[in-house]
Amino acid sequence: MNQAANPSSLSGVLTRLETLLPTLPPTARRIAEFIAGNAQNVVHMSVTEVAEGASASEGSVIGLCQMLGARGFQEVKLALARDLVQPIQFIHEDLVRDDGTTSVISKIFRSGLQALQDTERALNPVELDRAVSAIRSAKRVEVFGIGSAAPIAEDANYRFLRIGLNSRASIDSHVQAITASLAGPDIAVLTISHSGSTVETLAATKLAKQAGATTIAITNFGKSPLLAHTDIVLNTLARETQFRTEAMTSRIAQLAVVDTLIACLALADYDRAVATINSTFDVLTSKRV
Repeated sequence: MNQAANPSSLSGVLTRLETLLPTLPPTARRIAEFIAGNAQNVVHMSVTEVAEGASASEGSVIGLCQMLGARGFQEVKLALARDLVQPIQFIHEDLVRDDGTTSVISKIFRSGLQALQDTERALNPVELDRAVSAIRSAKRVEVFGIGSAAPIAEDANYRFLRIGLNSRASIDSHVQAITASLAGPDIAVLTISHSGSTVETLAATKLAKQAGATTIAITNFGKSPLLAHTDIVLNTLARETQFRTEAMTSRIAQLAVVDTLIACLALADYDRAVATINSTFDVLTSKRV
């Protein structure tokens, strides 16, 4: 039976690895031993980092995950986290079960502030200038985001339009694939992915790169498969772990990077940006009572 059909059914990852270990070929055995020996760290790692740690390829890591009954590494990591991590940490890493409202407010806001401060230090001004140049010279900007990154992608698209840039957001995986395959050298693609391992946006960014587009990523600091298909990287640095399925602090960091990118673009084309903002302001004002 293929347990990947129901992600919640995948459990006991370490036990499964121990059972499979004697039958595995050398490369798969090395990966299994690395995961079993570093389980607490693996829940925070990308598939690229696990592959490097086990001296194997990303494809071999994914192959082992499929042998365990999963579709890929992310599913194994989530299952491993369920086995090892306290349930409260799936809500937020800093919370404990008996936290009161005041404590929750303090911890959530402190975590968000920390993500902003860390991201400020991680964001490379040279890469940001390169992103500004690429977007200014592009005929159109395509923005990709899936899941919790989708509203960030839509916000970025909205902000691009407000300063007079030709932009379009794609948050459906099929639309992303079509859009990416039709991109060319005159297109800039902005991919938003905290983990850099989301299958849909990873595939779309790869297609866009192959089609000749300039690819830009807003992604968390560290090694991930997305970097292989990205020309320009704008790093966030959110302490949020990657085993949680829904983003929290990473959204705040991503929005700050988007705001910074928009501000730099607006300053680079100041007159056009101000004129467009004024024009769209009048249009939007008519929408308000």
